[in-house]
Amino acid sequence: MADLAPVRRLRSLLFAPAVRPELLAKMPATGADGVVIDLEDATPPDAKDQGRANVAAVAPGLIASGVAVFVRINGVDSPWFADDVEHGLVDGLAGVVVPKVDTIAQLDMVTSGLAANGRPQLGVLAGIETCLGVADARSVLGHEVVIAAYFGAEDYIADLGGVRTAANTEVLYARSQVALASRLAGVPALDQIVADYRDDDRFRSEAAVARSLGFLGKLCIHPGQVALANEAFVPSGAEIERAQQLIAAYEAGVADGVAAVSFEGQMVDGPLVAQARNLLAAADD
Repeated sequence: MADLAPVRRLRSLLFAPAVRPELLAKMPATGADGVVIDLEDATPPDAKDQGRANVAAVAPGLIASGVAVFVRINGVDSPWFADDVEHGLVDGLAGVVVPKVDTIAQLDMVTSGLAANGRPQLGVLAGIETCLGVADARSVLGHEVVIAAYFGAEDYIADLGGVRTAANTEVLYARSQVALASRLAGVPALDQIVADYRDDDRFRSEAAVARSLGFLGKLCIHPGQVALANEAFVPSGAEIERAQQLIAAYEAGVADGVAAVSFEGQMVDGPLVAQARNLLAAADD
C-alpha cells in the first residue's frame, strides 16, 4: 500500500455533523488541531447523501485553511460504508475516522475500499469503542493502516451493558487498555468525549486523568472544549522547569559517580529521568 502521511499532533479533535455546513465552516477558527466531519452518528440515516455532498462542498476549504481535516465514515458493517468510501471523501484529508473497529478484517476492508477508490494513502483513525475492540486493541491498532486511535466510552458502555458514572470507574480499564495498545503500536491515542459541553471542570479533570494514562489528546464535541484540550495536553511552565531541574540534578550525580540522587525529598534514578525527558519532548512537539 502507499506510504501513509504521518498524523499531526492532535491535542484536540473537534467533531461536527456533516449535515451542518454552517458549523463546519467555523471549525478552523476554533484552534483545534484536527477537525472531523461526521457522517456517522451525527448524520441521520435519511441524510447520508446530503452529508456526503456537504463533505465535497466544504472540506476543500477547510483543508486549504491549514487545519487537519478528517471524515468519520460509517462502520464497515453498516449499509452506508461503501457509499461513504466512494462518495464521502476528498483529496487532502489527514485521514479517515472509522468507528467501532474491533477486528483486523474490518481494517482490511477499509484498506481495500480506499485503494479501490484511489485513496490508498489515507490512514485510519480507529475508534475503539466496543468490548471486542478493547479486548483486542493491541492487534487491531498494530494494523499498518492505523495512524491514530480514540477510545469511545459511550458506545463501549452500551456494548458492555454497564452504567456511565461521573467517576469514570467503569471505563478505567478500557481507557488504560487503549492507551497501552496505542503506545505499543506507536500511534497516538485520544480520550473519550465529555458529553456535557458546559462542564469545563469535568473536562479539565478528565483530560488530566487521560494525560496521566498516556493519552495525547481528547475528542471535542463543542468549540468551547478545544482550548481546554489544547492546554491540558501540553506541559505547564512549572512542569517544564521542574523536569529540567530534575534532569540537571541527576546528570550532576552521574558525573560524580552515582546513579540515584536526592531531588526535592525523593530519590531520582533512571525511570524518573525518563519520565522527565518524555515531558520535555511533549513540550517541544
